[in-house]
Amino acid sequence: MHQLTQLLTAIAVAAAGVAAADEALPTGAGSMPLALTSAPWPAIAPSGTACSATEILDLRRWKLTLPSGDSESPTEILPGELRETTSEFFGPTQRCDGVTFVAPVTGATTKGSNYPRSELRELTEGGSPAAWSSSSGTHSIAVMEAFTALPKDKPQLVGLQIHDDADDVSVFRLEGSQLYVTNGDDPHYQLIDADYQLGTVFTAAYLVTDGTIWAYYNGQPVAKIPGQFTGAYFKAGAYTQANCSNSSPCSPSNYGETVIHALRVAHD
Repeated sequence: MHQLTQLLTAIAVAAAGVAAADEALPTGAGSMPLALTSAPWPAIAPSGTACSATEILDLRRWKLTLPSGDSESPTEILPGELRETTSEFFGPTQRCDGVTFVAPVTGATTKGSNYPRSELRELTEGGSPAAWSSSSGTHSIAVMEAFTALPKDKPQLVGLQIHDDADDVSVFRLEGSQLYVTNGDDPHYQLIDADYQLGTVFTAAYLVTDGTIWAYYNGQPVAKIPGQFTGAYFKAGAYTQANCSNSSPCSPSNYGETVIHALRVAHD
């Protein structure tokens, strides 16, 4: 578990730019807070100071899908363009301490999905789509994130995913105030927080090795999922689980939203 420990430590260090060094991150019932240590990154900019998402998160190995454009052909932004990208669906917070992802129920959807997303998709160092195997190597992601808005009527939102070459394998999914780790088509595989409050910052992490997925919440293991899959990659952002057919009003003002404060990935 050494690799994941390093990622969680990096996330905790980054968190010093969001909370005071002697504070603990808000946690779910029964979980232990991550200790924070002083660090200059990510810096909180003075009021009125401009910044870009790429100054807050290392996005060199991610592409962004936005809920704009045509149905089944939404807007995609490659790493080289992300520095200059700011939209109503994606951009830095006013304090420059996080990146906001917004997916309204009216948004354009990707092929094969009924739901809109403002979401990062993992790439390789060379810029091609990442595609790794659960049975070869060790693959980890850790994110410091907050769910900040849910769609009405169907208040469901995904903030972090493992996806394979066909479908999502496991996700961190909020339904109202209940936060779950899913397993394939089982959306309620493991309840990890029964009373999540919007705006609460948490850490979520996955470690994949030897055909097993380990999920972590606020530094603690919360789920173990066996799984053999290939063509895998990580995703992070806001994947709203609602659209105009099941959520009203059918308006851009009805949306799911997350804020990502820190993001780390490692492959061995």
